[in-house]
Parts: sequence; structure tokens; C-alpha cells
Amino acid sequence: MKVFLRSILIITYLCCLMSMANAEQADPQMNPELQQLADDFFSWRAVQQPATLDDIPRVERPTGWLPDYSTSALASQRARYADFLTELERLDKTGWSITDQVDARLLRAAIHRIRWELVVLRHPHRNPLFYVDQTLGSVFELLILSTPIDRQRAGEYLLRLEYFPITIAVAKKNLTEGVQPFADATIATLDGVEQKLEQMHAALARQFPADLKQRLDHAIHSASAAMLDYRGWLQQHRAGMSKEFSLGAHAYQYFLSQVALIPHTPDELLHMGRQAWNRSVTFDVLEKNRNAGLPELEIFPDAEAQIAAEQKMEQEIRDFLEQHNLMTVPDWLGHYHNRLRPDHLIPLAFMGVNDDLTSETRLNEDAISYIPPPAENLSYFALSSAKDPRPIIIHEGVPGHYFQMALSWANPNPVRRRYIDSGANEGIGFYVEEMMLQAGLFDESPRSREIIYSFMRLRALRVEVDIRLATGDFDIEQAGAYLARTVPMDEATAREEAVFFAFNPGQAITYQIGALQIQQFLTDARLDKGDDFSLRRFHDYLMQNGNVPIALLRWEYLGQDDEIKRLDSLRRQSGG
Repeated sequence: MKVFLRSILIITYLCCLMSMANAEQADPQMNPELQQLADDFFSWRAVQQPATLDDIPRVERPTGWLPDYSTSALASQRARYADFLTELERLDKTGWSITDQVDARLLRAAIHRIRWELVVLRHPHRNPLFYVDQTLGSVFELLILSTPIDRQRAGEYLLRLEYFPITIAVAKKNLTEGVQPFADATIATLDGVEQKLEQMHAALARQFPADLKQRLDHAIHSASAAMLDYRGWLQQHRAGMSKEFSLGAHAYQYFLSQVALIPHTPDELLHMGRQAWNRSVTFDVLEKNRNAGLPELEIFPDAEAQIAAEQKMEQEIRDFLEQHNLMTVPDWLGHYHNRLRPDHLIPLAFMGVNDDLTSETRLNEDAISYIPPPAENLSYFALSSAKDPRPIIIHEGVPGHYFQMALSWANPNPVRRRYIDSGANEGIGFYVEEMMLQAGLFDESPRSREIIYSFMRLRALRVEVDIRLATGDFDIEQAGAYLARTVPMDEATAREEAVFFAFNPGQAITYQIGALQIQQFLTDARLDKGDDFSLRRFHDYLMQNGNVPIALLRWEYLGQDDEIKRLDSLRRQSGG
């Protein structure tokens, strides 16, 4: 009954959004040719898009999906993205509204991400970690789903496990430009992989249909053998691989102006990040000085206590948003709750963010964040939640990722439902942390404010680490040591972050730069609209369209195109 009522509320919400859009916007919206092209592209992208450690760009896969990076598949992908780009440029854009122009730029950026992955980063040819994501990561995508394993999903597990040997054979053929630091990270990642897969096997077998268990046995055995073979192959070939992984400033500028749609240069971002770092350290020092002598936060005694506290706090945050007129919390929106990591997830928990944020077709389900038992030796973020779940609830759940993505998945515009690229999303996730701090949520908990300021320090430092890794000023060890010493944070998490950022240039800047863009957007909106400005309406617009890069939202919401002109100028300079 609860799911049925929520489905009715979602349908009502969508109808209201469509009615509001029709009533408020007289010029033509949602150009049908553009929408059809976008539908074709995003349907193709759901098949072509690589599995990733990041929770934001996860996509729903069609039944029977397998990660194909064979020579013929890669050639087809390169040709197809070029075709999509040509089709987009050929559309007659005469008389298009700003909204349609925003959607076209979104689609263009999504197409350029294919070029970024295949031509610039060349992941299939340079990065051995890429194939860990397409094997273990493809299974991890299924492990984090919070609903019970039915027969159909059991079949998906089997297909993906059985495909491991094929993917590894493709990897050994494709990695003609292998990068040694990535190979070393891959070898370390695969240490003990056979034991981890066997642990996962034992847990999955308890949930699999009886007649599929023998097939699962064979699939796990062949998958484990393939991963061990891959590790041995990398150990044998790493010495001949290049030690150079950086891309250079020109390639990074291409990413900013063509893919991320951030209207700045790398040098400008370094300056912005450094200013944010100075600000975060100042606030952190002042907060700790203010709190001198106060007791530290205690760790929850067990997972049950943490889960119960998180559930209560999540509702309190929802109430706080409404009571303080910050934004609208729709009645249909599910909850973001903690759950102890299930046995089948624990062995591969290292493969990505341990959450299920639902999806466009699962808006009637609650989002789940899987937690380890609280303990003093937990990693940076898990330890913060073991003391106070609210900072992570805010960033990952409400009003952060789950809240924003659920509202975006309910957007009546299909392009804005399906375009997800981390930039604006992580900017929102970081922005709402400080928003809730300044609004007073943590007034009664001084030590929790210290957690927020520690997060601020990390996000500011990520800008410098990301850019210096991409331009060759840092190697992975230097970046990890820099994060561990300067945030500060535990060395294991710091190195994991450094490897991920080196593998995914441009991702680490999204938190701080996105938040700064939102703050500028809010300031411009307040000045532009004067007494008519409503913080609730501003945030509601931001959340409903939260997948869209902030420069485009500012253009649509305020009609100010100075950042769009800057983007076009930088795009021409970067060769697009």
C-alpha cells in the first residue's frame, strides 16, 4: 500500500510540474527533434557507458547487458558518438527558446564525454583499472541494489560473472598504452581477489534459486581464475608500461569547456580552490578554538543504534528544510536510510560508494546507504557517520544526492532526467552541507560543526590535487600524502582518493567548484530579483534541474549569458 500511494503521489507531482511549465512558459519548449535525438543517445549510452566507482553516473542497464570493449565495439562507439554530434549540429535551431538551447548544450556535452573517455583519456588502452570496473564493478552495480535478489537478477549476476574471461582477454589485447601507476594500483586492488569472490559466492548462494547454484559455482570459479590471470599478466608487463599518466593543461581545458561546461581555466580554478581552502582552514581553526574543552562526539555502541539514530535524524532534516522555508520536500519522496552491509556486499565493498540511490524507474523505493559496524578504526567518512550521521545524510541523502536526483528523475523534461555527469550534482551535495550549517542545524552540536569544516577542507584541497595530477605536478603517492597530511585524513582513504582522481581527472573539482558556482548563482539571483527573490523557489528550481551544469541554469533562470559566451570562447580555444 505504501508503494502504491507513493506512486500516485509521484504521478500527481509530475502532472503538476507539466501544468506549471505550460502555464509559465509561453515560448515553445522540448523541441521534438532534439528530444528524439536525446532519447536515441541516452538509450545507446545506457549500453555503452562504462561501469564506474562513482555513485552519481550509475545508469539502469537493459536486461542482459554486458560490457563490450572489443576492437569492433570500440570502433563502433567512436563512429557513433561522431554521428550523434553531426546529427545534433544539423538540427535547425532557429527560434529555439533558452530551455531548448540549454538541452542542446547538455546533449552536446554528453556526446563530448564519449570523446573524452575514448580519445583523450583512452581508458580502454591506457588504464588497467578500467577493466576491474568492467568486471568486479559490473557485479558491484548489482550488489548494491537494495531489493531482494529474484530470479531475473540472479540471471544478470551469472551473465556478468561468466563474461569476466572475455573482458580480461579483451583487456590484454587493448592495453597497448598501459600506464604503470595504474597497473600498480590494479595489482594492489586485486590482492586477495579469489578469497573475496569466494566470500561473495557463499553469501549469494544462500539467496540464489536452487537450480542456478551449480551455474553460480562455475561462474565464480571462471571469474576468479580470470582475475588472477589478469593480475599475473599485469605483474609480468608493468615494467614495460609508461610511468606518465598526466594529460596536460590543454586536455584539461577541453574537459572544462566541452564536457563539464565550467566557464573557467585550470589556473582560475586553482586560485578559486586556494581561496576556498584558506576560508575552510580559518573556519575550522576558529571552530576548534571555540570548542576547546568540550567533550568529543561518542561513537555509536553498535550498528542498530546508528541505524535508529540516522532514521530519526533524516526525518528531522526533512522537517528542518520545510520549517525554515529552505526548500520543498515532496510528499512522495522516499527516505534515505542506513542498513548494515549485507554479507554479499562486504567482499566487494571497496569497489565504490556503498549506496543505492534508486533510479528513474524506482522512485517509489527508499534509498539505502550501507554502513559497517561503528568502530574507532573506520575510514574518514564512515567514522564521521559513526559519530553523527547528519553530515553524510545531508550530502548523500537529503537534501543532497538522493533528494536532488530523485527530483531530477521526476523532471518532465527527459533530457534533464537522463543527463547526469557529477559536476552539478556534487556541487549541490557540497553546497547543502554548508547551507544546513549556516541555517542552524548544528547549533546544538559544536563537534558536528567540526566535521562539516573538515569536509570543507577536503573538498577545497581536491581542486588542487585534481588539477596537479592532471597536469603532471603530482604523482599518485604525492597526492595521497598531501591529502593525508593536509586535510588531515587516514592514509588509506587519501591514497584511494588520489588513485580515483588520477583515473578520473575533472571529478574531484566538482564539489568545491560546483558549490562556488551555486553561491554565485544564488547571489546573482538575489540581486536580479530583489524583493521578489524566494530562497525556497530558488532551491526548488536548483533541485529539480540539479543534473544541469550551473552555468546553464544561471542562463535559463536569469537570462544572463556572460558565462555562456565565456564557455564558447574557451571551447574554441580548446579546439571544439
